[in-house]
Amino acid sequence: MLKYTMDVSEGSIWLRTTPPRAALMQPYFVTEAGLFYANGGFTTSRSSKESCLIFFTLDGAGLVEQKGESCILTKGDALLIDCRKPQSYRTLTETNNSNIFWDHFWIHTDGPGVMAMTPYLMPDGKLTPVHLSLSSKEIFENLLRKLPEETTESAFSCGMYVHRILNRMVRAVLSNSSDLKNEHKRIIENAADYIRLNYKEELDLKMLLNEANMSKSYFLRLFRQYMGTTPYNFLLNYRITQAKELLDITDMPVWEVAQNVGFANESNFSTRFSKITGESPLHYRKNSIRR
Repeated sequence: MLKYTMDVSEGSIWLRTTPPRAALMQPYFVTEAGLFYANGGFTTSRSSKESCLIFFTLDGAGLVEQKGESCILTKGDALLIDCRKPQSYRTLTETNNSNIFWDHFWIHTDGPGVMAMTPYLMPDGKLTPVHLSLSSKEIFENLLRKLPEETTESAFSCGMYVHRILNRMVRAVLSNSSDLKNEHKRIIENAADYIRLNYKEELDLKMLLNEANMSKSYFLRLFRQYMGTTPYNFLLNYRITQAKELLDITDMPVWEVAQNVGFANESNFSTRFSKITGESPLHYRKNSIRR
């Protein structure tokens, strides 16, 4: 259910499109986008929509609310929210400034690439604004110019513009996040080094937590944020990397490769290898020999 009061000034833009099938298969696609010069009466509330929403504030201030949380977006602030959960947003009126307005770009977007960004831009589902340079508005302007063409090429281009925007947002999070600075960054790097050195053994998460001296949930969140995955998946990927090298440069049978990289048996190794690389160990070796 959608309710809104469209109190916007002249020059505001609201564009809609139906992406072609080829675009829907891409990591990023766009269904709606716009630029609103919102006045004091502008409000929107929605129960659900199958997409995510990007805001970027040019000037003024807006208030976004979701799941009992709220955040204020001011000049240069960007935000990603998941519209599958109820949300509302409006021009911020609780201000001493007599000139109440919210000039902002917005994009409804979705796709696996967008969802891959959510752990960084919506950690634990929380509203997390990030600050971008106002020069980022050029990307939004290019997207608004391209979207009305409604061709396969324009759909792909708009997806790439979304990627650039989200990439800037993630880089801002990683560069400014105090969680990943100094001592915390060193702890995660040490944990990754421990896994690399002991990859043939079972993962001792308890030992990692004792060394880190932090709660399990906080450690896992930091590890995922910095390394891009969980400690267990990091271990699996590192084992597979070592296995690739053995398959490339030795004539070890597959069962021996499995044992050398820490797998209990050949069957489990082959299943994991195929799932991660998309081909069996033997097929990988044959292709490697061809290379």
